[in-house]
Amino acid sequence: MKKAKDLAFEKCGGLIPVIAQDAASGDVLMLAYMNQEAWMKTLETGKAHYWSRSRQKLWLKGETSGHVQIVKDIYVDCDLDTILLKVEQLGGAACHTGHRTCFFHRVNEDKLEETGELVFDPKEIYKK
Repeated sequence: MKKAKDLAFEKCGGLIPVIAQDAASGDVLMLAYMNQEAWMKTLETGKAHYWSRSRQKLWLKGETSGHVQIVKDIYVDCDLDTILLKVEQLGGAACHTGHRTCFFHRVNEDKLEETGELVFDPKEIYKK
């Protein structure tokens, strides 16, 4: 039997894509990446941890905004190189732009249309 620690991080250069899905509604909230450390921290705490490719560091989803993802269920694909987290999204928004989901652009012919309402004002949450 395979173990949770046996995911194929080496296949993808140390990072595995992770889909976060709302456990109640089924909405796809975001796509992020985990390294081995983020994976183990997620398993240990029950809160989604990811690897920030832009900042090159481990981050707890919601550490600044308070919009933490509580992991309800975890699935791994057949190749052990993609993770699906079913989460409870605290605060109502997964996206740093203030939208509920990161997938708020709808393609309409050759244009991207913004859909959905803002849950929070990112200028207020991420003051620098």
